[in-house]
Amino acid sequence: MALSPADLQHISTRTLADYQAVAEAFREGTASHDVSQNIETLLRYLPADNASVLDFGCGPGRDLSTFKALGHSPIGLDGCAAFVRMAHDASGCEVWEQNFLALDLPAERFDGVFANASLFHVPSQELPRVLAQLHATLKPGGVLLSSNPRGDGQEGFKGQRYGAFHSIEQWRQVMQAAGFEELEHYYRPAGLPREQQPWLASAWRKA
Repeated sequence: MALSPADLQHISTRTLADYQAVAEAFREGTASHDVSQNIETLLRYLPADNASVLDFGCGPGRDLSTFKALGHSPIGLDGCAAFVRMAHDASGCEVWEQNFLALDLPAERFDGVFANASLFHVPSQELPRVLAQLHATLKPGGVLLSSNPRGDGQEGFKGQRYGAFHSIEQWRQVMQAAGFEELEHYYRPAGLPREQQPWLASAWRKA
């Protein structure tokens, strides 16, 4: 069943309201999460110095600070107002407050997009449009790194947050349809049996 504009508004409002309500606890709970593998994977495909990176769904700013400390030029984006303030204060970077379902992105602005634990909040119905917007904001040859909890097409609310959970085959199909070429994919955390690796990460180049 297709989601109506009212459905999409409800999904967005309810999900963002939950993040807003738990923003401080979320910051404390994720501050020590190690996503260095994802950061290193993206940077391996970008210019070595001063790459422009859009941290899509930057949350409280942990990874913005890392990109900046490594000598790059990151800009954050999040739909949660509390996270936007936190990310700016933590990193000193520019941070845009934008709803994932109502993006306004400059054309060919970024060398890379870092979408860590963010794109799974986009309903699958809207994913082609959102990916097309991210494709358009990348420079020619730019790279998108996504990391999402994996699944087999399940979609809906878990608690107060909406999520869509894709297999690599499903994710590959939608990414390729949006004009991306696969560079690599892997499951996280590294070094564990597959059943203990709930995260699917992948890198894609703008074709």
